[in-house]
Amino acid sequence: MSEPVFPSDSAVSPVPAGPFAEAERAAVYRAIHTRRDVRGQFTDRPVGDDVLRRLLEAAHHAPSVGLSQPWNFIVIRSEAVKARAQAAFARANDEARAKFPESRRPLYSALKLEGIGQAPVSLCVTCDHSRGGPVVLGRTHQPEMDLFSTVCAVQNLWLAARAEGIGVGWVSIFRKEDLRAMLGLPDHVSPVAWLCLGHVDALYPEPELQARGWASRLPLEELVFHEGWGMRDGVACP
Repeated sequence: MSEPVFPSDSAVSPVPAGPFAEAERAAVYRAIHTRRDVRGQFTDRPVGDDVLRRLLEAAHHAPSVGLSQPWNFIVIRSEAVKARAQAAFARANDEARAKFPESRRPLYSALKLEGIGQAPVSLCVTCDHSRGGPVVLGRTHQPEMDLFSTVCAVQNLWLAARAEGIGVGWVSIFRKEDLRAMLGLPDHVSPVAWLCLGHVDALYPEPELQARGWASRLPLEELVFHEGWGMRDGVACP
């Protein structure tokens, strides 16, 4: 058997790199800073197949460890499937509400935490743990990197959706077993994100949970260390 032949570095020609033009750069940062988790602002306008294809292409161009591309995308338009998902959410949401202190439960109950019935499209993004075989470059010591790669695909889709005027809401209050059974997922595939997609006419100027008083964004200065945990300017933080 002959030895495999791999392209040499000289055979792979890099392309020019550099900063984007100012307007292009501003558009990227605008998408990042105005991205929102949408729950109740969806319109009834359908999401066109061409737009959905562009969003999926953006997700599929996410980085992945070892170029394993562990994601799959289950597009859900069926009202029956969405109704089952909404019922699964309701069961999990009742359990989740009970985990919070009594003082926070009224606000929790007032928050709209899903838009499954309102959004015209739901999308379940999954992670195939067998993708790439038993040994994947970059996963030899951190097997969870396939999950992190799949989340990169979700973020790509989310930012592309913002540029398209499509709202996205990530519904995470589910039991994984319910999603597995509902969608017929095999054992080696994990559900990572249930996303609600639809057109929106308006967005909160800040994250809804911040606007509603649930939490606030932490100052960046409190989250940046240098050369080691808790170190700033060579001194351990208190």
